[in-house]
Formats: sequence, structure tokens, C-alpha cells
Amino acid sequence: MAVRHLTTADFDQTVAAAPLAMVDFWADWCGPCKMLTPTVEALAAQYGDKVLTGKVNVDEEPELARRFGVMSIPTVVFLKNGVEVERKVGVMPPQSFTAVLDQYL
Repeated sequence: MAVRHLTTADFDQTVAAAPLAMVDFWADWCGPCKMLTPTVEALAAQYGDKVLTGKVNVDEEPELARRFGVMSIPTVVFLKNGVEVERKVGVMPPQSFTAVLDQYL
């Protein structure tokens, strides 16, 4: 499944429809965010339809960033049935993310 770009308008409905979601909060100007993008895209391909992989541009969707208390980017928030279960802040190896995804699948 491809990475979905989420907006405030579709966030709740899209995430609630997925049993497990991984949402990357990022910005165009953020160097570490650009470093994490290939990992997020690879995980989207690896997990396919089992996990909703989304991205939220904090400059375009500041309400969502505030709602989730995102203070630093990149921040990856994991949601199970629409409820946050874990988050990772900063660039990390793929195994950091797969460990969380595998735990909640």
C-alpha cells in the first residue's frame, strides 16, 4: 500500500478505519525527515494493507501537530484502532519501527 498524505479533514476517519496506523509527522524543510522518508516508504510496501502508513505535513496541518503534541520532527505516531499506542522521535533504523508494528499486528 502506498503512503497516504493525511489532512485534518480525513485523518480521524482514515485512521479509525485501519486496525493499525503508522503516521509520520514531517516538513519539507526538515533534513532528518527526508532521511526517514525511504524507511517509511519501504515499511508501507513491506506491510501493505496490514498497516495504514500515513504522512502529515506539519506546516500544512498544524492542528494535527498540536493535537498530537508534536514538538520535534520527524515524529512517527503508532495508532491501534485510532488510539496512540507508541511514538518514535527522530531518525531511527527500520527495526525500531518494525518492532512496534509487529508487536501490535
